[in-house]
Amino acid sequence: MTKPTILMPSRMMPLVVERLAARFHLVRLWEEADREAWLAAHGGSVRGIAAGAHHRIDDAFMGRLPHLEIVASFGVGYDHVDAHAAARRGVVVTNTPDVLTEEVADLTLGLLLATVRRLPQAERYLREGRWKAQGSFPLSPTLRTRTIGILGYGRIGKAIARRLDAFGVTVVYHGRRRQEGVPHRHYDSLVEMARAVDTLICVAPGGAGTRHLVSTQVLEALGPDGVLINVGRGSVVDEAALIAALDKGTILTAGLDVFEDEPNVPAALLARDDVVLLPHVGSASVHTREAMGALVVDNLVSWFEGAGPLTPVEETPWRGEGAASG
Repeated sequence: MTKPTILMPSRMMPLVVERLAARFHLVRLWEEADREAWLAAHGGSVRGIAAGAHHRIDDAFMGRLPHLEIVASFGVGYDHVDAHAAARRGVVVTNTPDVLTEEVADLTLGLLLATVRRLPQAERYLREGRWKAQGSFPLSPTLRTRTIGILGYGRIGKAIARRLDAFGVTVVYHGRRRQEGVPHRHYDSLVEMARAVDTLICVAPGGAGTRHLVSTQVLEALGPDGVLINVGRGSVVDEAALIAALDKGTILTAGLDVFEDEPNVPAALLARDDVVLLPHVGSASVHTREAMGALVVDNLVSWFEGAGPLTPVEETPWRGEGAASG
């Protein structure tokens, strides 16, 4: 029996490449000398896509693959895939939730503490010999007495909230809807929540619906003691508004793991010593990235064995109809 053809538009981790190549006819599109020519000649053979976060899978791209059945995306966020277009075409989209929840929550607490207590700045102070030459590092702000608002109260948001509960700080949240049976207060308005807190943690997904949710108005509501942490998607925060807020002292500081135009980080942020910047490493441990890669593979295997997708996204819910087979 002919193996299904899986297209990998951009390079992915070796575990994913090796496992897919062993099970399917895997086309590494990034290795093709003329990608457009390959798609024109062979696009009709593609039944699945293994999608990294650095290649846009939009309606036009899917239109070149008339027999496409499934897009298995690497990561919990999938704003690089037009899931609505996929749904219209009858294409299932999967992501990799759950397996990265605890890792991202751990990183978020580390970034929060590093930002509030100015840990990278303190380390630089020591390495530059300033402790010996100038004396003790200046006192930092504190996590004590803070009220923390979470924007995006899903799996990761709740895992962050559980950790913050153990720190003895007050936690509230804003999301698309109030959730029943949870221990934290819900705010219908992001601006109202920002006024009520002094620390805002963004875990919201990307996409048109969340673009620049954290606006000038939200930052002004957060106030001069405000701390902004973003581990969701860079597009959720209006970067120009954030830079202006930092310049004016509208908020105190920020810790960012994500940016609007990755890997390009604004020079105005790079030049500041009062922010903490990370290169999108929220889930970037060997353990978690391997689990994410395995789930990409498992979704494709399950689909082509006729068992359906393991983790379909909400735009392409799976009801069991039309299961494919190898």
